[in-house]
Amino acid sequence: MAGEKATRGGVVYAQIREDIFQGVFEPGQRLRLVELSQRFSVSQSVVREALTRLSEQGLVHAAPQQGFSVVTVSLADLNELTEARVEIETLVLRRSMERGGIRWESSVVAAHHHLAGTPGIRAEGTLNSDWFPVHERFHQTLLEGCGNARLLAAALSLRDAATLYRRWSWPVGHDTERDVAGEHQALVDAVLAKDADAAAALLARHIDRTSEALRLVIENDPATVA
Repeated sequence: MAGEKATRGGVVYAQIREDIFQGVFEPGQRLRLVELSQRFSVSQSVVREALTRLSEQGLVHAAPQQGFSVVTVSLADLNELTEARVEIETLVLRRSMERGGIRWESSVVAAHHHLAGTPGIRAEGTLNSDWFPVHERFHQTLLEGCGNARLLAAALSLRDAATLYRRWSWPVGHDTERDVAGEHQALVDAVLAKDADAAAALLARHIDRTSEALRLVIENDPATVA
């Protein structure tokens, strides 16, 4: 019985998490135990455990006497995180280009090939969840040639912190006209051309474009702001 409950709880957790990432549940939206328990045909205690787990990951806000809601966008955090990512990730990319060598370049090409062959949008128009880990692997590969474990850890930690913002850029930020594939190709081209200045500038724009989509949402809908 305990194992069955854990399995049900895992399914509920995974689906609510994905619904938050997909923008089905919008920033600040209340997550009501009764409605969710009916949707998943589970007890409210199972839903509560799933939401508590999500709150520990910073995706859900839990307030005494008020229940659970999707986190809101923090403009200050978004701006600070974006600035930190641009500074650190472009530095680490430059180090990778200095120190990575042909083996690292080959791994970048392979990671990009995998990414280019993975559709970001499903046929029905929803985000393809399988694209995101492939995308993350590509960006991590760009940084892994830096030869400095501490710099790499700092860069990856900042990327982890920006996961929700990254996932919300399309369903919440409505940045549907963006040529993400073209941005990735340009990055790879600059890396292979050994043009560190161009690669760093492209990566900086790539990072800031994601944040800019959410900044526009915040300006137009202050209710999304923490």
